[in-house]
Amino acid sequence: MVTEFKVREAAELLGVSDDTLRRWADAGRISIRQAPNGRQVVPGAELAALAQSLAAGHDEPGRDTASARNRLRGVVTKVIRDTVMAQVEMQAGPYRLVSLMSREAADELGLDVGCLAVASIKATNVVVEVPHP
Repeated sequence: MVTEFKVREAAELLGVSDDTLRRWADAGRISIRQAPNGRQVVPGAELAALAQSLAAGHDEPGRDTASARNRLRGVVTKVIRDTVMAQVEMQAGPYRLVSLMSREAADELGLDVGCLAVASIKATNVVVEVPHP
């Protein structure tokens, strides 16, 4: 069975807009074709290859080397500070991330709503749950 994704679904999986995905198709980075039902679709194998390519090339120039491999670039959407701690929320593509840190660290980084940030995720334990239907 050949897996295909609607343009909107493919863009969401890559963490980009529909328009960006269409521009990439125009530039030859990925194929978009018309399915028999008239909808535009992206072949699943090409989507997987592009996702891997984007992940492999995600290093930012001048960034320090770190052991954390999961780096998600996003925008800060909420910062709650008290006298000691800060809760920072980010949106990185389709992912919402929440980090707890010292208020001092949040202040030193200048974390405020609307700023660009990179979340580095390294965990020794990951809990996976299956949602109830």
